[in-house]
Amino acid sequence: MRTEQLEYIAAVTRLGSLRRAADELRLSQPALSETVRNLERELGVDLLERKRSGATMSASGRELLPHIIDVLDAVDRLRAAAGEQHRISRMVRVGTVNAATVALLIPVVREFRAAHPLTQVEVVGAQQTDIHRALLEGAFDLGLVNHLEGDDMPADFESTELLRGRPVVCVRPDSPLASLTSVSADDLVGEPLIGMRSGYVMHRYVHRLLDGRGPVFAYSTDGAEMGKLMVAEGLGATVLPDFSVAGDPLERLGAITHRPITGDTTRVLLMLRRRRAESVPQAARDLHTVFVRRSRRLSDR
Repeated sequence: MRTEQLEYIAAVTRLGSLRRAADELRLSQPALSETVRNLERELGVDLLERKRSGATMSASGRELLPHIIDVLDAVDRLRAAAGEQHRISRMVRVGTVNAATVALLIPVVREFRAAHPLTQVEVVGAQQTDIHRALLEGAFDLGLVNHLEGDDMPADFESTELLRGRPVVCVRPDSPLASLTSVSADDLVGEPLIGMRSGYVMHRYVHRLLDGRGPVFAYSTDGAEMGKLMVAEGLGATVLPDFSVAGDPLERLGAITHRPITGDTTRVLLMLRRRRAESVPQAARDLHTVFVRRSRRLSDR
């Protein structure tokens, strides 16, 4: 067994595709596939489930993944102790439903990179179900998801509350809704809405808020970032957690603003999740720590 075999299987798991892993590793796909097959034969276990849509970790592979991570971390520590100047940098992948939480995410990434200059941080926008699946398969190290207070917490993950906020209506400052102190559900019914697609917590929240009155979804999109851009262009209003709007560059520039929802007591939590595992890569642990520390600073303001 060779260290690079373990690095290759980790890359395939992280990227979800033999082709993408081969591109990143600068190998031919047949050579990568054969290396992984050799490792599987040596272990007597099918580590990957190969489908037309890509390669994902098998159940047996998920059981062995913590041990693979242990070995790779041990090799990294050995290389560092030996004073290797050009050791392979590791990547930390963060899945997020809300990449535009600028007041938290950007300072976290900046602080982490200052302490880990050789570690790349990849931020991937995805729906919550996709983030959970990728966390279980080892393709993501951490996941940022919205959670409505009162909903059950999934048992497969360690969940840490980062921010606690409330849903708000995000509009342009020249919108008639911006002249209101708060916006009611009735006000929203007559407004073209920019909705999050099905599968997002805020999509479910808006339907619950309007209670079957049928919102006029002029547009639907993935994630808050595009929703806010569309609001700034005057295409309609959207409903987001307040921590997604406050401090956003578009708000600081005066292109968008937000108003509370009349009589609504719902709380939205920004949760940081990671797979329950005995072994977690050190870089992922360090990034988790920075998220928690930064979120406490924001909460104390």
